[in-house]
Amino acid sequence: MPMSPAFENRLKAALPRIVETFGTPFHIYDAEGLHRTCELFERAFQEIDCREYFAVKALPNPAVMRLLAGHGFGFDTSSISELTLARTAGARGEDMCFTSSNTSVAELEAALEAGAMITVDDEAILDTLAGRLTVPGALAFRVNPGRSLEGQGNHLFGEPETTKFGVPADRLVKVCARARDLGVREIGLHMMTTSNVLRPEPLLLTLDLLLERAREIEHEVGLPVTSINLGGGIGIPYRPQEEPFDLIAFGAAVGERLAGWSSPHGRGRPAIRFECGRYITGPHGALVTRVVNRMDKWQPFVGVDASMVSLMRPALYSWAYHHITAPFAEGRPREVVDVVGSLPENNDRLGRERDLPVLAEGDVLVVHDTGAHGHAMGFNYTGRSRPQELLLHPDGSVELIRRAETERDLFATLDFTPRLLESPAVQGDPV
Repeated sequence: MPMSPAFENRLKAALPRIVETFGTPFHIYDAEGLHRTCELFERAFQEIDCREYFAVKALPNPAVMRLLAGHGFGFDTSSISELTLARTAGARGEDMCFTSSNTSVAELEAALEAGAMITVDDEAILDTLAGRLTVPGALAFRVNPGRSLEGQGNHLFGEPETTKFGVPADRLVKVCARARDLGVREIGLHMMTTSNVLRPEPLLLTLDLLLERAREIEHEVGLPVTSINLGGGIGIPYRPQEEPFDLIAFGAAVGERLAGWSSPHGRGRPAIRFECGRYITGPHGALVTRVVNRMDKWQPFVGVDASMVSLMRPALYSWAYHHITAPFAEGRPREVVDVVGSLPENNDRLGRERDLPVLAEGDVLVVHDTGAHGHAMGFNYTGRSRPQELLLHPDGSVELIRRAETERDLFATLDFTPRLLESPAVQGDPV
């Protein structure tokens, strides 16, 4: 679903006082919309054993995470810091998954200590667990389907055979057998080869392939496959003309496939897991920014006080789109402009060729659907600081849930005790 008209209307009504109180730019999240999407997710999968593990990387803010935890959601983490955030939001043990790539010993140790379900992205991780840490009784394995999904990848992941993710499907049984010999007693399977899909077919194909692999593992390895993680590929319609993903129909289709599957050993059907970030929070966030100036070159530009520091996606991905509106400029003549930030990079554009009212300095713009991978992907190039985050509550109150960064924050890593490793060169040695 895109940014809802209800959120848009609530935000417009509150914007004058929010901007006056907090200034700009800021990301703001709609608590009512978040609750609504969580309830929809619960309803769509109520007939099966299913749990959402929210991808912390999408919106790593404890205030929002606690709201999601209140709906029974767990958290999918990929770093030690994300494990810490999940615990701050109340997660314990099985409330957390740890899904990472090229994972260090320290990260694996932290995931084990937290009691999180570890998703093995490569056999090298199994080597590390066996050689330097502890092999837990339950492990999940990310599967790279290779050519069995040829032509099914997308612009984020590429074709499966070109990605860095997952145990190659033709080695999966062997790796699971080794895990069994190391003491693993139950297996989870994970696969994610596409992202932001608006139709169910790629995800249902993923489910079909993983159910087939589950049968193979149970038959040849003798271990139960207790969970299947379909990743976080469910998308949202960033463009106004796009149709939203039909979650209710998808939930019914998943239930039908599970009903038709049986274990070779008569065990129960695997639970379904998701690690959605974008679908859960994406439409319920907006970046609010103000016009700093207009620039008329060979084409018109509108410069704003936000930039790719606040929203990286349009600069990182040439195909990424976020709708932009000017809520207080209705009735003016319209023009086509690029909306740009202040960084000395030509791709620092929040929107290209946008049909907007003629804008002037001080006008407020709303960049839609920034509730996932918005603030989280921010950075500090040229010493720019990431903006504040706000939470709009159903009663109309607005809570500051992350202050804006300051210059002191940016320079904090320069405050340290000096250390010097002296050169090993001695007299007579070449330098």
